[in-house]
Amino acid sequence: MSAESSTVSPRVLIGHGTENDFVVLPDPDGAVWPEDRLDGALVRRLCDRRAGLGGDGVLRVVRSVHVPDAPDVLGEDLARCEWFMDHRNADGSTAEMCGNGIRLFLHVLVTEGLLDRAACEAGVLVGTRGGPRRVGATADGGYWVDMGPAREFGTGTAQLAGQAFEGLAVSMGNPHLACLTGTDIDALDLTGTPSFDRGLFPEGVNVELVNVLEPGTHVRLRVVERGVGETRSCGTGACAAGYAALVAAGRTEGTVLVDVPGGRLSVQVAPGSTVLTGPAVLVSAGVLCPEWLAG
Repeated sequence: MSAESSTVSPRVLIGHGTENDFVVLPDPDGAVWPEDRLDGALVRRLCDRRAGLGGDGVLRVVRSVHVPDAPDVLGEDLARCEWFMDHRNADGSTAEMCGNGIRLFLHVLVTEGLLDRAACEAGVLVGTRGGPRRVGATADGGYWVDMGPAREFGTGTAQLAGQAFEGLAVSMGNPHLACLTGTDIDALDLTGTPSFDRGLFPEGVNVELVNVLEPGTHVRLRVVERGVGETRSCGTGACAAGYAALVAAGRTEGTVLVDVPGGRLSVQVAPGSTVLTGPAVLVSAGVLCPEWLAG
């Protein structure tokens, strides 16, 4: 690490999108958290809710030019994506995309003075390992993100909470199994790890359990995220659930309200796009203490 990064206590933020919470590391120039410093072990320590700060993941706010794998995942869009959401799951693995996280990411860019909020209303391109995503600010203080098209790639079954749940396999840049069920999802114990078809999901899967409240327009969702466990919300999971609800209603377009334990999201599905809208909140700001970093 550089001499500067080894002596200065790094700034850190805590925030959430519908209670899907993240440790946020401002690192615009890529000098504080290079790849050899922000490794899996440190990510796990940061996300530890007893010995660390606690979170469902880590978001590093960095310019794309400072991310080694950005050229591979962004391709010809690299030059159009000044900023890159370097997202890590709580288990230390890298993640392709997070709808709640990217709204928080834009909120941090605005509050840190790195982007002007008014200029963001039309949307700005942000790089992710799932490809470029257009993110924007709403007039009521929230944020929207075009998650790209929802892509079906089969059907599958997850074993969870002592039951088998059949669902639609959906890619939102990361893999999902959206399971519409008549079982009351609020009564389920989701502390276990789901089993699923490794052939269909070789890199793991996020499992959504969905109760339909109004066909094609309103659902309730709980989600078990790969590498994390159950979270209070999942943006890509909400998109997958909204899409699956529309398909079940015989439609491929429309807007679905998605209630998650952490609040409410809106998912608008249209040809070639899935727009997720919801809040983003910063909770605290501070520094990481040298004695913790040295532990």
